Amino acid sequence: MAVLPIRISGDPVLHTPATPVTEFDDDLRRLVDDMFDTMDRAPGVGLAAPQVGVGKRVFVFSYQPEDGPMRRGVAVNPDLLITPVPLGDPDDDAEAEGCLSFPGERFPLRRAERAVLTAVDAAGAPIRLEAEGWFARILQHEFDHLNGILYTDRIDRGYERTVARITRKSGWGVPGVSWLPGVDHLED
Repeated sequence: MAVLPIRISGDPVLHTPATPVTEFDDDLRRLVDDMFDTMDRAPGVGLAAPQVGVGKRVFVFSYQPEDGPMRRGVAVNPDLLITPVPLGDPDDDAEAEGCLSFPGERFPLRRAERAVLTAVDAAGAPIRLEAEGWFARILQHEFDHLNGILYTDRIDRGYERTVARITRKSGWGVPGVSWLPGVDHLED
């Protein structure tokens, strides 16, 4: 198992829809193990394969709610159903979201309160997850990655200039920029 470099906004793999997984083999299991190691080292609560340069429909997640059991797993070739996103402006604190591919920053983003994920695991066995609150947010965020969407693509227009300024100042927005958890210190 290994910690993989995480691609930063601007790398083409992050902005391209991922392709379905067709082979459930040792390579997929190794990728999933490496993604868990990378997510844990970052630290993060989710990580999609495109974030580590692999354009496949796979993501891992690890979320410990205050009042429930740990939710940790992998979703391969997922589908996601969500409730309607509430109208109105997002709360700057309660709905602030971050991303390992836009490290060290957080912006408010309104997301659906509930989600139902159907997918298969790394062995091809079907899974179904019902989620609400932050866990639903995590699933939506990672699912977006598989469709070539970063959360900064969804934020309110008022933050576009800030995102552009950070991107320019940090040297992001171009292919080939990445950071390595545990070595580089771009995280919060």
